[in-house]
Amino acid sequence: MKMISLEEELKGNPYPGRGIVIGKSADGKSAAIAYFIMGRSVNSRNRIFVEDGEGIRTQAYDPSKLEDPSLIIYAPVRVRGNKTIVTNGDQTDTVYEGMDRHLSFEQSLRSREFEPDGPNYTPRISGILHLEGGRYDYAMSILKSNNGDPSGCCRFTFAYENPAAGEGHFIHTYMHDGNPLPSFEGEPKLVEIPDDMDSFADMLWESLDEENKVSLFVRYIDIETGACRSRIINKNS
Repeated sequence: MKMISLEEELKGNPYPGRGIVIGKSADGKSAAIAYFIMGRSVNSRNRIFVEDGEGIRTQAYDPSKLEDPSLIIYAPVRVRGNKTIVTNGDQTDTVYEGMDRHLSFEQSLRSREFEPDGPNYTPRISGILHLEGGRYDYAMSILKSNNGDPSGCCRFTFAYENPAAGEGHFIHTYMHDGNPLPSFEGEPKLVEIPDDMDSFADMLWESLDEENKVSLFVRYIDIETGACRSRIINKNS
């Protein structure tokens, strides 16, 4: 697979929706994760990321403007031991709780499907990072309607063992803006992951469409020690 420029990819798409990037820094020392949200409606844009234990959650920026919290208020990132879960909805909790029942990432998501927000039927995108004994692997998932038909759910899981330094994968909810919004197609896109977390976060934030971007979370985790650094950027602040 040809590596694409994540900066160019984002600058060329005003509405990829919500996006997940997972990979390994160029020096091979850190597992990298990024999650961003965008919005077209007042309700979707009225959000911020806040820290929640070892993870984050979304929160209404102005509670008086909150309309329907069902699909916009959730915990995008949760940590359970040596595993970090990131998703674009409350399936974060589904995966987290599935681990208590000794279910795999893929098995846990079998109980879920795309979001009930027809006619878009927004895909549920999810990722999980596993660090143990100096080794690192990750997986990504997308649950989507059958070409806009909600009677069928298409399930795809992509697993990456011993990922190469400087490489990551990017998956997002929508191909581009539209009515209805067209679901993501294909496998996660191969992108470059730099060593510097702050420059990576700045590039992502500056590349997202100014009108539609809402919040960004970036975390780098030391593969040997598990120590992590995180950064949150909110448009509403």
